[in-house]
Amino acid sequence: MIYGILRYVIAILIGTAAYVGMDNLAPIIDPYLITHFASFGDMSLTVARIAVVVVGTILGIIIGYFVSSFILKQGLVIARQLERVLTHIPNQELIAGTIGLLFGLIIANLIGVAFNQVPIIGPYISIILSAIFGYSGVRLMARKGPEMYLNYMRQWKRGEVSTKKSKGFKVFGSNKSSDTNGTSKLLDTSVIIDGRIKDLCATGFIEGPLVVPLFVLNELQIISDSADAMKRNRGRRGLDILKEMQDAKLVTIEIVKDDYDDLQEVDSKLMRLALEKQWKLMTNDFNLNKVARVQGIKVLNLNELANVLKPVLIAGEWIRVQVMKEGKEVQQGVAYLDDGTMIVVEDGRPYVGQEVEVMVTSILQTSAGRMIFARVDGGKHE
Repeated sequence: MIYGILRYVIAILIGTAAYVGMDNLAPIIDPYLITHFASFGDMSLTVARIAVVVVGTILGIIIGYFVSSFILKQGLVIARQLERVLTHIPNQELIAGTIGLLFGLIIANLIGVAFNQVPIIGPYISIILSAIFGYSGVRLMARKGPEMYLNYMRQWKRGEVSTKKSKGFKVFGSNKSSDTNGTSKLLDTSVIIDGRIKDLCATGFIEGPLVVPLFVLNELQIISDSADAMKRNRGRRGLDILKEMQDAKLVTIEIVKDDYDDLQEVDSKLMRLALEKQWKLMTNDFNLNKVARVQGIKVLNLNELANVLKPVLIAGEWIRVQVMKEGKEVQQGVAYLDDGTMIVVEDGRPYVGQEVEVMVTSILQTSAGRMIFARVDGGKHE
């Protein structure tokens, strides 16, 4: 129904344009009408003039009705393309860009008034100024608008906390700690598959909400359907862990539908989502960790957390370990702490399969973890 109404509206608009056009062509048509109808009297001449205008208007309406279908189809195509472009633009940038466009056009019109009296080129200068200032306003506000908004919100929150304090309200903790605990954590695929996030939530050391984008779930499903048995098991493990966390209800888990059709890689989508929403990104991926931090994203790396929580040993300390296997070098043995830290035991090869007392000689900290070097005291082993 709306489509039909629009066709009639377009037909009427084109008919109106035809009427205005025929009225403007009257000085050109009048000599021809006078030549043929003046001899019949003034009434005939007037009727001829009216008939010309009416016929022109009716022809305009008929032509408008037939071309309206083409106009509407092209308009829908342009509208869909514009919609696709706008859906890829973050909401904050879209609002900021619109405000920048309005301010740019206002400034351009204020300046353009001074050029309106300039002969010939005056109106064109106003059009050029509107294009320049409008585009500049969109670009400037799209870049700086979200940042200005976030700064304003931070200042507003600080002012709100200060007001509460000044009125005698007791505020537990600072605004910073509240933000740390309340900020959403965006889960990457590697963290879900790893599984330690479930145990970490069970301890109560981490608070939600934990956010899982729909494109991460899709990636887990693709991995679960992989022909490779190893990948298939890892994908199913990730889905099972996520379901167990939802059932346990220890922390809030949110599934968000935000997606970016212009990006193919899941890591790129995660980083854009984290930047737009100002969320923290939780990952075990070494490269994603580095790239995200370069972009200013707050990253929570479970591997770094695990390294920090490993027991601290110092050179000269005695510990009891079980030598599990032979080392790469001659007479070396290899043992492990409960957290999986490898201990290279000098002269430990004869004690493979036995528990011995060893003395820590040095500790090597690397990006991959920590390695401990120790030696056996022959008088203390069993």
